[in-house]
Amino acid sequence: MFTDTTRAMATVTTLRFLLTVDRWRRSRGVIFQFRTLAVLVPGVTQIDNKSDFLGKKPHRKHPGILQLPYVRLPQALTNAARVLLAESSMSNVEKEVHALTSYLWSRHLPVEPEELQRRAIHLEKKFSENQDLPQTEEKLREAVLHVLRKTTYHWQELSYNEELSLVYMAARLDGGFAAVSRAFHEIRIRIPEFKPQTLMDFGSGTGSVTWAAHNTWGQSLREYMCVDRSAAMLDLAEKLLKGGSQTGEPYVPGVFFRQFLPVSPKVQFDVVVSAFALSELPSKADRTEVVQTLWRKTSHFLVLLENGTKAGHRLLMDARDLVLKCPHELPCPQLTASQPLACSFSQAYHPIPFSWNKKPKEEKFSMVILARGSPEEVNRWPRITQPVLKRPRHVHCHLCCSDGHMQHAVITARRHGRDLYRCARVSSWGDLLPVITPSEFPLSPAQDPPENSIRVDKDM
Repeated sequence: MFTDTTRAMATVTTLRFLLTVDRWRRSRGVIFQFRTLAVLVPGVTQIDNKSDFLGKKPHRKHPGILQLPYVRLPQALTNAARVLLAESSMSNVEKEVHALTSYLWSRHLPVEPEELQRRAIHLEKKFSENQDLPQTEEKLREAVLHVLRKTTYHWQELSYNEELSLVYMAARLDGGFAAVSRAFHEIRIRIPEFKPQTLMDFGSGTGSVTWAAHNTWGQSLREYMCVDRSAAMLDLAEKLLKGGSQTGEPYVPGVFFRQFLPVSPKVQFDVVVSAFALSELPSKADRTEVVQTLWRKTSHFLVLLENGTKAGHRLLMDARDLVLKCPHELPCPQLTASQPLACSFSQAYHPIPFSWNKKPKEEKFSMVILARGSPEEVNRWPRITQPVLKRPRHVHCHLCCSDGHMQHAVITARRHGRDLYRCARVSSWGDLLPVITPSEFPLSPAQDPPENSIRVDKDM
């Protein structure tokens, strides 16, 4: 199998060869039919000039730019977090923070009972066919259980007491704030007229969603509902709002705390959020019930975020499929690839300046934003799914297109024009590229591609 680096080098070599041939044939007056290129490049993408997408904006601010610059926590939140940690009697906080961070990132979903039973049946059959092993029922059962204990991921529910809640705050408050801020920024940029008044945060933890929402829509939001089953977490979130104390005035007004979801089916919220909470539920049945409940509570947008891992991405795709249940929404191409990848985003942020937090960091996360109502006519520009690879006179962009396929575009100013080349060069992982999807413009193997077309290779 070719690695991404090998494919990139091969693409660069091919591009240089084609440019050399192109200069030679122009000087000699020779016209080639690009049959070989047509096999290599299965589609054409054209720049979206119909919508005058740039207007009078510079390329670095084209409307597909969704990445935020370095996110920084509000100073009031930073101060409160430092006060609470300084007042605690915990020792070796840095060690605890690193341990919890590693554990949360490497955590897997719990194994479902059906899957466990399937594995047990397979092992029992395998051992029964082995004549060298004892065949008594009791010995067989012991052998199966022994293997299952060694090979099955032992998921455990995290119980957040006061001390663990503080460690979680020190480990995840800033990164969680950065990820949620990026999700809210996407809604605000794409639908600037949306002014939410109410928000519910399921699995609210330290309250980072409330702070990010206030930072984004503080002018319009009047009610924030924070739901978390841990009383210690709710108490910590309230202290953070009050500057690190129990008696101060809350920095964000209209925040309410509770341990259970509202029961009434009539109660809805403009924005409902679950950030890094679905993965803490013990089973798929529990996740299904919660997602359905959250969707019933949503009047406009349901925002789901998880770690940018394969497990986190797959969990969000399951939630998306559960909510949509309609044939016109295509499956995620990252999951249907021969080697499935996690579809994730990256957001840079300045961490809380604890003694071990001095350098800027990157939060890697997966997200799904679901909207109520019928899909409106919006631009269908493809999203950049990997870091943009910038090379002299050309740019590599991996794109998730509206036709449900992944495309690898190699963009040059000569072939595709100055506007698109510069837009691609200033774009980042997670941005939208202002081009029309390849499937609408099939490439004829017997014709030269148009001068403003992007040459694209489908991911292997």
